[in-house]
Amino acid sequence: MRHRGGFRCKPGMKQGSVSLSPIPTRIVSNEEFNPPPQTQAQARVESLITSLADEASRRLGVTRRDFLRTTGGMAAALLAMNAVFGRFFDVLDIEAVEAAAFAERQGDPYFIFDVQTHYVGAHYDPADAETKRKGAVTKQALLGLRRRVREAGLNPKLGGDKGTIDDLSWENFIKEVFLDSETAVGLISTPPGPYPQEAVVPPKEMAHIRDEINRVAGSQRMLAHGLATPQLGRADLDFMEMQAGTLRVDAWKCYTGSPPKGVEHGWWMDDEKLAYPMLEKAKKLGVPRVCVHKGLPLGPVEDYNHPRDLIKAAKDFPDIAFLVYHSGFKGAASVEETFTKTGEIPWTSEFCRMKRAEPGIRNIYMELGSTFGQLVITHPLICAHLLGQIIDAFGADHVLWGTDSIWYGTPQWQIEAFRRFQIPDQLIEKHRYRPLTRELKAQIFGLNAARVFGVDVHAKRNEIPKDYVSRIRMTYLEEGPKPSHRLYGWVVG
Repeated sequence: MRHRGGFRCKPGMKQGSVSLSPIPTRIVSNEEFNPPPQTQAQARVESLITSLADEASRRLGVTRRDFLRTTGGMAAALLAMNAVFGRFFDVLDIEAVEAAAFAERQGDPYFIFDVQTHYVGAHYDPADAETKRKGAVTKQALLGLRRRVREAGLNPKLGGDKGTIDDLSWENFIKEVFLDSETAVGLISTPPGPYPQEAVVPPKEMAHIRDEINRVAGSQRMLAHGLATPQLGRADLDFMEMQAGTLRVDAWKCYTGSPPKGVEHGWWMDDEKLAYPMLEKAKKLGVPRVCVHKGLPLGPVEDYNHPRDLIKAAKDFPDIAFLVYHSGFKGAASVEETFTKTGEIPWTSEFCRMKRAEPGIRNIYMELGSTFGQLVITHPLICAHLLGQIIDAFGADHVLWGTDSIWYGTPQWQIEAFRRFQIPDQLIEKHRYRPLTRELKAQIFGLNAARVFGVDVHAKRNEIPKDYVSRIRMTYLEEGPKPSHRLYGWVVG
C-alpha cells in the first residue's frame, strides 16, 4: 500500500503503463482517487482500435505501432469511440488513412492554456529500464539543442547556461506537454503532502520548474501554484507571504478535503475564522486566484471536497477568482448508476443549481482537469451533460481547460477529443444546452484562462512561435514525432 496526500493504493493497482492506443481505454488516477477498473465498453473500444489500426496499417504499409503514432491513429481511436458510444466525435473514416484530411478538418490552431499540469520526474518509475534509457537520450538531445541555440545566439538568456543534465530533470514534462501537444501555456500544480513543504512537488520546486522552462524558452510558457493550508494558522499566512514575495507564485492551490498531518478533518472555504484570513492574505499579496480541489474525494472525510462552500466565499470575496478544479465532479466510479437513477451528475449538478440561484456571482470558474479525461473515455453521454450544465450555469466564459497531465500522458489526446467532441442535437433540443461551437471551444481552451491570469493572447501568438521551445518542437516534428502513449498515473492492472 502506498499513501500520498490521502490517496491509498489498493491491491491490483500498478503505476503507469504504455498503451498502443493514442487515447487511454481505462481511467488513470492522478493520485487523488482510486481508479476504477476498465469497463466493458472501454474494452470494446480497445479491441476495435486494434482492428481498425491493423486494417489501416496494412493498407498504408506501416506497422500498427507506427500507424497509431500518427493522426490516422487518433482518427481511428475516435472512430472506435463513436462505434461503441454513439456519434460524439466529429471524425470521418477518411481521416484514418489521409493525414491531409485530418489536418484540414482540424482547422486553425487554438490558443491552449492548460491550468492544471503536473510534473513527473525521471525517477517516477525506476523499475522501467527502457523509460530510463529513453529519458537519458531525451536529456542529451535537449541539451544538444539548447547548446546549439545558445551558440547561435538565438536566446541571449542562455549565454551563461552550463546545460547540466540536472537542470533538465523535467525533460519528460517538456516532451509530453510542449513537444507532443499543442499546449501553449501551462500552470504547474501538485498533489498535496503531509505539509506544504512536503507536497509531491513543493512550491519551491514548482516555481523552479516554471522559471527554468521560461528561461530556456525565452518566453512565458509556465506559471506555478503556491500552496495555502489555512489549518496551519499563522504559519500558513507567513508561508504564503514567502511564496508570493520570493517565489512569485501565480495562484494558490488549496485542498479542503486533505488536512495537514495531525489534523483529522478538512475545512471549508466559507469558514470565516479559518479560511477568510487566508483569502484576505491572498488579496493583500496581489495573488487573487484561488484554485481549490473540489470533487474526486480526497482525504479522511470525502464531504469536504463538495463545492457547496464556494458560493458564500465567492460572494464575500468578489475580487478573488475561485477556480474549481475538477468542476466539483465526485468521480466516475459510480456516476453511471447515479445518473441512470436520478439524471444527476454527483456534486456537479447540485453545484450548478446553487450557482443558477445566485446569478450575480461572476468569480467562480469551472476547471475540467481529470473530469473531462475520465468521462470522455468512459461515459461520453454524461460528459456531454456535464459540459452542457456547467456552461449553462457558469457561462462559457467561466469554464477553463485543464488536463491533469502528465498523469494521463501527453495532453494531446484530450485536446483532440475536446476539439472533435460535440453535444448531440437531441440533448441540445431537450435541455437547451449550448452547442460546442469553435468560438466556444476557443474560450474554454485558453482565452478564459488568459483573462483570469492576465496573459496577453495577441502578444503570445506572436511570441511563442519564435521561442526556443517552439524551435525544439519544429525540429522534433520534422524529424518525426514519437509520442510515448505512456500513462503516468495509477491504473487497475
